[in-house]
Amino acid sequence: MAEERRRRQTDKLGLEIDQAALLQAFLSVPDVGNHLMASMVRPTRRAHELIDGFKRSGNVILDSVSVERRNGVGHITFHNFTSLNAEDLPFLRDFEAAVDLVLMDDQIRVGVLRGAHMKHPKYIGRRVFCSGLNLKELAKGRIPVVDYLIARELGLMSKLHRGILLEGKRGAYGARVEKPWIAAVDSFAIGGGMQLLLVADWVIAATDSWFNLPAAREGFLPGLANFRLSRTVGHRLARRLILGGSTVKATGPEAGLVCDQVVPSAEMDAVILGAAALLSEEAALVNRVFLNRADERPEELRKYLADFGLTQAQRMCSPDVAAKAKAFENHGGTTTERVQQ
Repeated sequence: MAEERRRRQTDKLGLEIDQAALLQAFLSVPDVGNHLMASMVRPTRRAHELIDGFKRSGNVILDSVSVERRNGVGHITFHNFTSLNAEDLPFLRDFEAAVDLVLMDDQIRVGVLRGAHMKHPKYIGRRVFCSGLNLKELAKGRIPVVDYLIARELGLMSKLHRGILLEGKRGAYGARVEKPWIAAVDSFAIGGGMQLLLVADWVIAATDSWFNLPAAREGFLPGLANFRLSRTVGHRLARRLILGGSTVKATGPEAGLVCDQVVPSAEMDAVILGAAALLSEEAALVNRVFLNRADERPEELRKYLADFGLTQAQRMCSPDVAAKAKAFENHGGTTTERVQQ
């Protein structure tokens, strides 16, 4: 696997398919699969190293993500400036550690996800939420199937949705420590960025923002959007987004299925604070816990993840995905070009 990871996407031997098949076998056995899923929602080693300093200072700045505690709210800010907050392996590791810190800090009641002001000439001074998977890194073979695409769902996304398992501590309503999350979308939420909205409790969008899921056009699965999206937006819109490549604009007629509030950019800060106050109420947390339990059963998720992982590996190692990623890189490969497309 170490040798395979050094290969460009077009040169990979497909060993990640075998690795994903092994993971499928683990997840298909209830006891083993449940143990694996529980292990993946424990705080990362990096978070354990950072938590004492974070509790004292209320601030940690990582390479592509920062987290700050302000008045009981944990603000996670994406600042992967070189790619308009595109997702890659370093970004995933920073992001997951930041989520762990918010969940581990008893002084924080609710978390907020938002993009920083960008430095790219086209978006300079504007906030950007997330532009999805970094296809340049994929072309270079730096988006591993198990360590990134599957681990993202078992780790980061599960922690946002259902909390963490923290040694010696239980949450108020179960074994996991959970908190509500607000996603504040500026400019756009593409691919993985839109997937984050499906596990957020409250979505606030600027009036000039938009959302889409281009993974099917790029040859692979859009994370667990196929599992969650229909429950959020309905059967027909889910197909238009995933199969048809449709875009939902924040001011469009379908925006209410994707976000809870749409406000002018100048009002975003104030609206975020209002939503944080609303979700900080004790009753909000307990209702959030039971809403998520009703929406998504762990056993259904485990079975779905088993097949998802293998299928995603097969798609990522397919010739058409490699060719599309290579073409993207050869044509300049900036995330801005993908956004324009």
